[in-house]
Amino acid sequence: MTFEIFLAGLAGMTFIAVMIFLITSKKKTEDRKDDPDAPKSSLAKDGPGPRGGSQL
Repeated sequence: MTFEIFLAGLAGMTFIAVMIFLITSKKKTEDRKDDPDAPKSSLAKDGPGPRGGSQL
């Protein structure tokens, strides 16, 4: 019985930890998207390109 309680508690704690990670990651991403001074991704259409050179 104790093992089942431990396992359920571990699953619950893991679920809570993942939810906290998702919420904080989403907030960081939204803040970065709203920041006009954030550097563009090298894969973005208006970014510097994967090698940092000029685009075609």
